[in-house]
Amino acid sequence: MPTLDGSVVLVTGANGGIGTQFVNEALARGASKVYATARRPRNWDDERIVPLRLDITDRASVHEVVEAAGDVTVLVNNAGASVSSPGILTHTDEEIRTNVETNFLGPLFLTRAFAPILSAKRGSVVIDIHSLLSWYAVAGIYSATKAALWSATNSLRLELAPEGVHVVGVHVGYVDTPMAAHSTGPKTDPADLVRAVFDATEAGQYEVLADEGSAQVKAGLSAPVEALYPQLNATNT
Repeated sequence: MPTLDGSVVLVTGANGGIGTQFVNEALARGASKVYATARRPRNWDDERIVPLRLDITDRASVHEVVEAAGDVTVLVNNAGASVSSPGILTHTDEEIRTNVETNFLGPLFLTRAFAPILSAKRGSVVIDIHSLLSWYAVAGIYSATKAALWSATNSLRLELAPEGVHVVGVHVGYVDTPMAAHSTGPKTDPADLVRAVFDATEAGQYEVLADEGSAQVKAGLSAPVEALYPQLNATNT
């Protein structure tokens, strides 16, 4: 089974609420080093944490990080972008491109770049943070890009399994971070989310449904599309 004990972890979007929890929890579980990456890396009061600048949408930045972090055994694709409004047709070109590049192409290209490094080390792991909204298309381009990442994660899992790399996909609704400040509904504590993800990883699981909403939406995928989107019934009456 994969283990965090003695691992070398790289976390994207490490400055955010979820990313910070990934950094701290990895160390609590025995990681020997954590690369805390962000577009504007910050200082950390721990010599085991190595801050690195990383823009996952920039090829040169990805190359620099791969060169600097050749000992990584656990890659956490946590960085993401959100949108200010629902729908796809209402989004600007910039919002669409930013979401595609940050939520889909960024983690895909970063995983591809680290794949040879991870494949060369026994017990390596890739963790991709999806969303409940990857199965529930009410967030427009954000939902679309998270759905694309979910599909890519499934493909990467099949491709990397023979190389001994364990790939975990994470689905969660709103998490109590600034990105979800607009939501008044239930929110998962970032620390609870990260503990659930690492528990599942060390148990050898492939998928994490981190809250009740994610479990309900996944179960609903087998029903007719009108059941998942009842608003369609209103337009057909």
